[in-house]
Amino acid sequence: MAALTTNVVPLTGLRFDDLLAASPANAGGDDCATGAGVLLVVKNTDTTAKTVTLVTPETVDGDLAVADRAVTVVATTGLSLIPVTDRYRNPSTGRCSITYSAVTGVTVCVVRTATS
Repeated sequence: MAALTTNVVPLTGLRFDDLLAASPANAGGDDCATGAGVLLVVKNTDTTAKTVTLVTPETVDGDLAVADRAVTVVATTGLSLIPVTDRYRNPSTGRCSITYSAVTGVTVCVVRTATS
C-alpha cells in the first residue's frame, strides 16, 4: 500500500496531468489524507472500466458497518474526482484506505483546495 501525497491547489490553479502520470495505482491499494476539500483524482486509460473503493471504517448502533464507497471509472478516457471526506478516515491510521478492482491503465493523485 502506497501513501499518496496530498497536493494543495493554490488559488492560481494546479496542473495535475503530470501528477497523474507519475502516480500509478498500487495493486495492493493506496491510502491518502481525508478532509474538507480533499479529492482523489483517478484516470483510467485501459479498455475496461475500473472500480475504485474508499473503505468506510464507521459503524452505527455499535455493530452495523457503513458500506464502502465504490466508484466506477469508465474505460479509455475515464477521469473521476472522488471526495475523500473524514467519513473515510481510519481512526488507527488517520488516513483513507483505497482499493482498485484492477490497476492496469489507472493513475491517481490527491488534491486539496486551498482555504484562502
